[in-house]
Amino acid sequence: MSPSLAPLPSPSPTDMRTPGITVMVLIILLISPLTVHIILLISPLTVHIMPLCVLYTQGIGNKEWREFGRTEVIDNTLNPEFVRKFILDYFFEERQNLRFDLYDVDSKSANLSKHDFLGQAFCTLGEVVGSLGSRMEKPLVGIPGKKCGTIICKAEELGNCRESVMMQFCGNKLDKKDFFGKSDPFLVFYRSNEDGTFTICHKTEVVKNTLNPVWQAFKIPVRALCNGDYDRSVCLTIKIECYDWDRDGSHDFIGEFSTSYRELSRGQSQFNVYEVVNPKKKGKKKKYLNSGTVTLLSFLVDIEVTFLDYIKGGTQINFTVAIDFTASNGNPAQPTSLHYMSPYQMNAYAMALKAVGEIIQDYDSDKMFPALGFGAKLPPDGRVSHEFALNGNPQNPYCTGIDGVMEAYYQSLKSVCLYGPTNFSPVINHVARESENQRNPLSRSVLRNTMESCVRTPFFLVVVANCQIK
Repeated sequence: MSPSLAPLPSPSPTDMRTPGITVMVLIILLISPLTVHIILLISPLTVHIMPLCVLYTQGIGNKEWREFGRTEVIDNTLNPEFVRKFILDYFFEERQNLRFDLYDVDSKSANLSKHDFLGQAFCTLGEVVGSLGSRMEKPLVGIPGKKCGTIICKAEELGNCRESVMMQFCGNKLDKKDFFGKSDPFLVFYRSNEDGTFTICHKTEVVKNTLNPVWQAFKIPVRALCNGDYDRSVCLTIKIECYDWDRDGSHDFIGEFSTSYRELSRGQSQFNVYEVVNPKKKGKKKKYLNSGTVTLLSFLVDIEVTFLDYIKGGTQINFTVAIDFTASNGNPAQPTSLHYMSPYQMNAYAMALKAVGEIIQDYDSDKMFPALGFGAKLPPDGRVSHEFALNGNPQNPYCTGIDGVMEAYYQSLKSVCLYGPTNFSPVINHVARESENQRNPLSRSVLRNTMESCVRTPFFLVVVANCQIK
């Protein structure tokens, strides 16, 4: 990955050449909880060009675009295929803005202003992940009066090893090491490294005073055992040592054996009964066979499920807004109120709604959000309500997108009278009823209850209902 460069200004219309071509860009994002790969394909083009795609990201604290990386330049082809990959961090809780600029390279200069601008596209990483099939399509823009083509973004998770394994072992006829007793055996597991050295990765508990111990089952990531390489060679194995525990820490070595993940994965069988061998004893005693045996009793593989697995499996996040309109927020006409509508900036509630809503909406297919309020007197009779629709329609409290929620909130502030007390159980019950009505077992309901805390700043109450995912 090339280092981040200083942000470059967007080309002005006077710097753009309009070559009269239609460009289609296919972007495949291979995503894990930590990394993202991007592969770009452009086809077909109506003229010969030398295309280059530049990826920009925005910092969390500012809106400044910074160049993240560039693809290689494809030389004079009608069907270019970029092989350059970019690795990005993916965070569900953040709005990660992306910008793709496409250029026709005319020289060896690294200065993009020296090349012809072909178009650009804007999106968020969450928008791509939350799209149907994790596939998002957007038009390339940036050249007035010109159709620049289409950008297609597809998100896929990286093929890293996310398996864990639950194993249990027992010993049989291990060597007696204690003078006044038997042995206090335990096992130590080592993972082999590429240079032939070993690194400890697990240690069992000590089973006191027995030569036939049964150790407790334990769970360990496959990465810790073999880095996901199921068929490591003879010199790169899983080594297991058996010791007799001593209080002073000078544990007595009983013996050792080696295996591999592939062998262990056979489960309980004749192949997973291992002779525990002490090399020193074997070298001294001709009739020495072993210092006992260790047997694999069980082997169960478990795959760690990530947030992306739920999204790709069809999970929808149903977002409901419930706003506190109690008088404890202060007079909305005063700047000290959390509901104060300043002409220069958003109030605390609006900022909270926008910050959370812009993240959540990328994972909701229809982007229709119920917006409720509580703790206010409603017109025309001044009736106190702890569950009312911000848009004034109790039969259909849904608003279109976060902008629709914001607009309904501003309109409610002009019509309702802040009152009390603080009682948000009706809105929680509202979400629970809606969740029960959901036929889709892959549905999740999230209630964002924006209200004041003891330090008079908005906080969020998350209510999860209809938990039917197995």
